[in-house]
Formats: sequence, C-alpha cells, structure tokens
Amino acid sequence: MATFFFALQGNGPLPKHFNSHSINLVKTPSLSNIKLRLSKEFQVKSISHISKFIKDASSRFFDAFVDSVFQFVEQPLLPSQRNFAPVKEVGEAVKVACTEGKIPEDFPEGIYVRNGPNPLFGGLKATTSIFGRSSHIWVEGEGVLHAVYFIEEDHGQWMVMYDNRYVQSKTFKIESQRDKPSFLPAVEGDNLAIVAAHLLNVISNLFFFCIANIDIWIFPLRFGMVNKHMSNTNIIEHGGKFYCVAENYVPQEVNLITLETFEDWDINGAWERPFTSHPKIVQKAPGTGELVIMGVDALKPYYVLGIISADGQKLLHKVDIKLTRGTLSHEIGVTQKYNIIMDYPLTIDINRLMKGGRLMEYEKGDYARIGVMPRYGDADSVKWFDVESHCTFHIINTFEDGNEVVVRGCRSLGSVLPGPDRGVDKFEWFSRGFKPIREDKENFNGRSTEDGFLFSRVYEWRLNMVTGDVKEKNLTGTDCSMDFPMINGGYTGLKHKYGYTQVIDSIASSNCGMALYGALAKLYFEESNGISEGESKHEQEIKVEYHRFEKNSFCTGSAFVSKSGSTREDDGYIVSFVHNEDTDISQVYVIDTKKFEDPPVAKITLPQRVPFGFHGIFAPMHCQF
Repeated sequence: MATFFFALQGNGPLPKHFNSHSINLVKTPSLSNIKLRLSKEFQVKSISHISKFIKDASSRFFDAFVDSVFQFVEQPLLPSQRNFAPVKEVGEAVKVACTEGKIPEDFPEGIYVRNGPNPLFGGLKATTSIFGRSSHIWVEGEGVLHAVYFIEEDHGQWMVMYDNRYVQSKTFKIESQRDKPSFLPAVEGDNLAIVAAHLLNVISNLFFFCIANIDIWIFPLRFGMVNKHMSNTNIIEHGGKFYCVAENYVPQEVNLITLETFEDWDINGAWERPFTSHPKIVQKAPGTGELVIMGVDALKPYYVLGIISADGQKLLHKVDIKLTRGTLSHEIGVTQKYNIIMDYPLTIDINRLMKGGRLMEYEKGDYARIGVMPRYGDADSVKWFDVESHCTFHIINTFEDGNEVVVRGCRSLGSVLPGPDRGVDKFEWFSRGFKPIREDKENFNGRSTEDGFLFSRVYEWRLNMVTGDVKEKNLTGTDCSMDFPMINGGYTGLKHKYGYTQVIDSIASSNCGMALYGALAKLYFEESNGISEGESKHEQEIKVEYHRFEKNSFCTGSAFVSKSGSTREDDGYIVSFVHNEDTDISQVYVIDTKKFEDPPVAKITLPQRVPFGFHGIFAPMHCQF
C-alpha cells in the first residue's frame, strides 16, 4: 500500500545560521544541550512545514488536472435494476415488526448482518476524458452494513431492530469530505484511461531537495492507492471481533451493535496485502480456532497464504505459493490437515494492462488446478491436481474422506467478472450469460458465444492423495443455477451431509442483466434425486429441496443459523433479506431448514428497501439498546 513518505537523513553538523535563529536562551554551559535540541526541533519542524506545503500544493495541482480533464457521469440503471440503487442511512436503530408468523422459541438471540455495495453520490460512475472512458463495475461501491437485531424479552417475546451504516473506510472518508466523486474508475474501460486512472489515483512524483545539509525526499501522493477500499463483500468473525472485508484491501474492524468502523486489521502490521473475503477457521483439529487466509495481487507474489492465531493477534505462518499468474481466487478451503487452493483462469495482471490488454481477464479454456497444501507447508509442499477448466468463486466445503480430499463448490464455465470485451454491449452479454442451459446441450463448453455461459452448478472434485487421480462431476442438473452457498459453520473442513445455496432465477436475471435469486435450495449430499444414471444423460444428481419466493421476490445475503441447543447438522434456520419488486418492500425471512419447502416461520418487514448485495452472517450474541 502506497503511503505518503517523508524521510530525513543527517549529513553533518548544523549550520551556524540555524543556531543564530534559535530560541534565545541564557548562554550558560548547563543550557547548551537544551539549546542544541531546540535548534534541531525547530529545524525539523520547519522542514515538516515545507514538506506539507509541497504535498498540499501537488495534491491541489493533480486534483485540478483531474477535474479539468475527466468528467464523471452516471451509469444509469434499468427499471428492472432499481433495487441495485443505493439507499440512505436510517440514522439509528429502529424497531421493526414481525408481520407474518413469529420468531421461534429456539431461535438464538443475535445479529443478522449483510454487507453489500451502496455507491456514494447516487450510484456507480464512469469517466470520459481525452484518454477514453473508464467505468466502475457492478461489484464496486462503498460497503453498507444492514443489521437486524433479535432481542429476546420476557415470556418468549421478541424485540427486533433494524439499522444500516456505511463502512467508514479511509477512502470513504476522503470522498465524503470532498463531497464529490474523486477516485477514477480503474478496472473497466479503454486501456489508456485505465492506465491514467492508476497513475492519477496514486501519483508518486518524487521531489528531492537539500536544506541545512539534510536530504529531503518527498513523495507527494494524490491518494496513494489505485482504487477505493470498498469493504463491501463479507463480514467475518475471528477472536471475538468482527470485520468487514473485500478482496482489494485488509479488513476493517466493526462493532456489530453500533455499526461503527474501527481500525484496519493488518495483524499488528504483519499482513500488508489484500485479504480474501472468505477465510476459514480450522475446526476440531490441531490448531483449532486458527484462521487460514490468503491474498491475491496483480504483481508478484501473486498468491500469499497466511495463518492467524486463534486470538487474532499474531500471524503464525506466511508463505508465497509461487503461482505463475495472478489468479483472482475468491475463496480458500480447509480440511483438518490441509489448505485448499483454487487456481483457475480468471486473472489480474498489471503487465498485461501496460501492454494494452485488460487488467482483469477470464482466459476461457486455459488451465485450472486445485492445490492441496499441508497446513504449515510451503510452495514446494503443495500437491497440484489438474482439473477441467472452470470458474468457481464460491466453495461449499472441503474435507478429507479416506485417501481423498473432497472439494465442493458452485462451478460455472464462464465468469461474471470482468464482463464483456470492449465494444460488446454489456447488458446483452449478461442477458445471454444468465439464460438457462438447454437440457439437450451435452457439449456445452461455456464459450461467451453461447447462451447460459454463466450458469452455475453444484460440483464435486475428489482428489486422491495417494494415486494423484481426480474424479469430478456435477451434483445438480440444468434446471436451476446456484451460487452463494452456505453450510452449518460448525462443519467447515469436516465431512457434511447438507448445504444450502441461493438459486438464480435465470429468466428474471436474463431480463435484468444482473443476477436475481428467486429461491433457496437445500442440498442432500448423501441422497440421490431418485433418477438412476441409466435414465439420465447426466451424472447421478443429489436430492435438492427448494424454498421458492413469491413472484418477483429475490433474496440476498442468506445465512445459516443453528437452533439453540441443536445437535444435528441441519437443525437450524436460513435467514435472508428478500425484496419484492412489485411492492418495493424488503423483509427478512426466517425459514426452518427441517421444513424447507414450507412457508417462512416469520417475516419481518423493514422500514426501507435493502438493495441487493453480497454475503451475510448471523452472530449469536446478546444485544441491548
């Protein structure tokens, strides 16, 4: 991370003219040391003022250049995309009502909170300039936390509160203070415009001068960072603290009750690179409670893996995996003994950008592999398994089963990032990509020239650690596209029977040009769908139950909640923010996972709509207002 840098280097004794302008002290031998110290302090203070003047002046110059050359313009939303538009903060927690059903007795007290983008200044922006056009992409936008507080009162009564608040990242504060868009979009657009955005967001012209035989090096920066710290993707818990996170920066600590943002979490300065949105806590194994993390970057080292102590205070292990490309891996997996590394052909590459290509690229058909690494191993200890080319943003779970390591995830043959090539209509590209797959299309290969290339299916890889063999197959069919999986968190890294996903409404998503999730699915990994392989053209599929929402209602940020005192893996509830497009009303649904296809046991109506976003968690805790 680039920061403003100011260095002093002494080159000999202080010049006499500095002594003559020192504070006038009584010239006695006992005060000579004090006089010299004050002279030095005066000198350093003067140099500090000079450096601040140069930095402020250079910042104003580059801001004026950006304002005169670049024009920020809105990226309009279609009527079908209106719930992707940002909302305002409610200001303080407000009481909300359970309008249908009631909160179950075995529902735990706690906070259900979801993260998601909520762009400042009315929506995502693009810029036009002499360098061309650059645009924010759909995953950008400042993070806002939407929190629902479940507070149990006397006699089984519940009080439910709602609040929302921006994650107060450093870059959020910068633009809020300026009260205007300031960071140039730096991911999508014309190559020259992207390069210009990278340079002008950072700006590190070197100034050097010498004063009083002291060399002064000043790096005046406009912002000192390529892009904004979005903090809009997930909320994670570790060591009793909660953090907001997105892939391009370290997490920020937040207070879930007040939604206040605290300091960056860089593990006491030991982690200086991006941080995955999906770290994993090691369960029921040696080192229980440690957090396995990784961070990817556009420059070497491309992929660094780390292990954080259970209390969150110490980085116990840090290793460069020595990938040969900047794989934009969104998740890492863990088993009881291993770390699981996903390497697929969605890449970020600053060198490609400088040569005229795109910063982010899905290189269709290029190699994919899965790495299995001993918990405290290094790059040489990783056992790599070549697999069919794919894109898998989200892992459902990973675990050991005899000699095999099993990896389950939501796999597609195309990627929603970075979007279409330059010159291709963005809405048409996404519209085609979200279309359903035809059942008779046996040789579908995910090329962007075909419809349905973003269709995502539950998939399983079995990696034999003894023979090196790989068995891979689809676990679900082509009737529903699934993503944003979740499990009972107590089974992370362990063999499990159940999983849950959000289900994409392929027709609505195609019409909208954005992913809309019209149902939830419960996956039974140890039960089949009752159709034999001989009766189907496809692999044996697992049993799936669906919880379908009302027409034109779509969910976001679903999370699993274990019932109080539960002993079985699927004893729980799914909580989800659900928005009805016809009424423009947002609610929280509480769905019993044992009666998954039944209506929700409770619906809680919120005081304003909640835009579609990303991941949510449920944090069991006592809340008091």
